[in-house]
Amino acid sequence: MASDVTDLIDSTEKERIRIDKWLWAARFFKTRGIAKQAIEGGKVQVDGQRTKPSKEIEIGAIIRLRQGFDEKTVLVKSLNDQRRPFSEAKLMFEETQESIEQRMVLAEQRKAQPIIWPSSSKPNKKQRRLIHEFKQRN
Repeated sequence: MASDVTDLIDSTEKERIRIDKWLWAARFFKTRGIAKQAIEGGKVQVDGQRTKPSKEIEIGAIIRLRQGFDEKTVLVKSLNDQRRPFSEAKLMFEETQESIEQRMVLAEQRKAQPIIWPSSSKPNKKQRRLIHEFKQRN
């Protein structure tokens, strides 16, 4: 009987959850602090609008988040405020098909770009002459 009451309380409490807690529990960010910084930095949108870390989300909300070069659009499928293993956390959301396709296209474009490695030291005399020659020609 006591477990029935706690299950009822848990189910009513979990109809809404703070976005920073959900992002942490769904393993998008390693800590709630990092999730909070991303939200405050405008890298997370809920239903197309900037949000605050204290914003409560519901099942069915559409979240767009940027992490590095990737931008993901996910649909909230379940709510949980406890961090679980990745196998369970990935059941909390579903990434939209167009988001997956867009990430693939952008990844292909990044691979196609030439990689420019900065030199670990200053150019020597011979390299400076070549650079100067090149700049004078163009």
